[in-house]
Order: sequence, then structure tokens, then C-alpha cells
Amino acid sequence: MLFWGMSYVWVKIVYQYIGPLSTVFLRISLATIILLSFGLLFKKQLFASKKDLPAFLLLALFEPFAYFLGESYGLQLVSSSIGSIMIGTIPLFIPFFAFFILKDRISIFNIVGLLISFAGLLVLILNKDFTFDASPLGILLMLVAVLSGALYTIQLKKLSGKYSSFTILFLMNFIGLIYFIPLFLVFELKELIQTNIDIRFLSALFQLVIFASIGAMLLYIQVVERIGVTKASVFTNLIPIITAIGAWVILPDESLNLKLVSGILIVVTGIYIGQKGESKN
Repeated sequence: MLFWGMSYVWVKIVYQYIGPLSTVFLRISLATIILLSFGLLFKKQLFASKKDLPAFLLLALFEPFAYFLGESYGLQLVSSSIGSIMIGTIPLFIPFFAFFILKDRISIFNIVGLLISFAGLLVLILNKDFTFDASPLGILLMLVAVLSGALYTIQLKKLSGKYSSFTILFLMNFIGLIYFIPLFLVFELKELIQTNIDIRFLSALFQLVIFASIGAMLLYIQVVERIGVTKASVFTNLIPIITAIGAWVILPDESLNLKLVSGILIVVTGIYIGQKGESKN
């Protein structure tokens, strides 16, 4: 959660040098190279059977492709704190997609938790006169990331029992990289070539790759295997808190205030209630 919380701060730093597509392309490229090297060195399974290829293509379409498109462009328009808070609501949307796709049951806790978290988001993005304090387009793009993340989780359930976490993580990045290459070549290749690179940029980029894209994912998968999805997801409540503190310390244009703290507390309460219902079910 520390790695994921800080990733929103590192992204903001990288955006001072390059655009969203370049950021995602470099992040996924480096993660794929590292995972491929590790897999070949330790003889890990890297590829799936042909019959499961459509399922992996759909998985990577949700995440990293659609998820990173929404998150990357959304974070250009909203603060890192608001972005992380919205991403933290992904567990609340999963039961509703599971209801329609997997025919799972929705509990009253799921509904109440979603409503409370939505109220917390309104506190963050609206002024007293009900005008937007944050970019409406940025909020919409972050919502695309949230829905993509929830759909990814549903799709992941269909594959997690058949393949190891390493295989799934490698194929997600590998296929996602293929999805991103055409967009990157058309829109941001020229800009990336002209970028002045310094140690601050490289530091933030490699922290994104090593800690967020690889480390956090592998750690979280191990946690899920040991204590289950429900208990593990409760820890995601820490992400917006870590992001808010990290952004306050590192980013000069972001600050802690009563409105931000109140919104975080309300959203986290909603997430906790929604997940508490899942554990009782």
C-alpha cells in the first residue's frame, strides 16, 4: 500500500517531463523487460495456452490498457490525492459487476458503502455552491480507470486458478505493451525523444516500475494467497492517506486541508463498510 500510495506522487513528478502515453509506455516496457529477464533466468512459465489467449487479451484490455489511459490522463487534471481516493473505490464496484457477470449476490453493506464513499467524493470535488472544485473531465477519466480496474478483477478470477501470479503479471504487461505501442508512436514518440532527462525524472520513473508496477503487484498477490481477497482489500484504505501525506511532503502545489482530510475519512469509511459486508457474507 505504501508503494501504491506513493505511485501517485511519482507519476506527478514524471508528468513534469513527459506525457501520459510516454509514462505508461516506459513503465510497462521496463516492467516487461524485468519480468521477462527474471522469468528466463528462473525458468518461470511466461506464456499461456492458445485457448486462454482471448481471456488474457481481454484482461490486458481492462488493465493495463484502459485503466492506465483513464488514470494517466485523469491525473493530469486532478490532484494525486483525489486520484488515489477514486482508485481506492474500486473494491466497492466489484460486487456490482460480479452481480451482473458472475451472478453473485449484492449485500446491503455494498450499497451503503458505495453511497457513503460517493458522498465523500462529492465533498472533495464540489464547492459550497455545488460547482466543481476539480476538473469534471479529470473525474470522468478517473472513473474510466475505476470501472476498468473492477472489470479486470472479475476477469482475473477466471484465470487466477489456472496460472501463477507471475505468469499473469507478465502477460498483462506484455499484451498491454502491444496495445500501447501504436498510440505512443503516433502521439508522443517525438516529444519523448526531445525530453531533457535528469536524475529526478529517472528516480521517479524507476520507483514507479520497481515498486508500483512490479513490487506492489507481486506482494499483493502473495498477500491475497495467504489471507484472501476480502482481508487484503481492506488494506487499500491506506492508499489515499499515504498519497495525501506523500503529496503534501513532496509536491509543492498540493496541501493538506480540512476538506481533503474530511473527504478521505468519509470515502475510507464507505470502503470499509462495503468490505466489512463482504467479510460477513
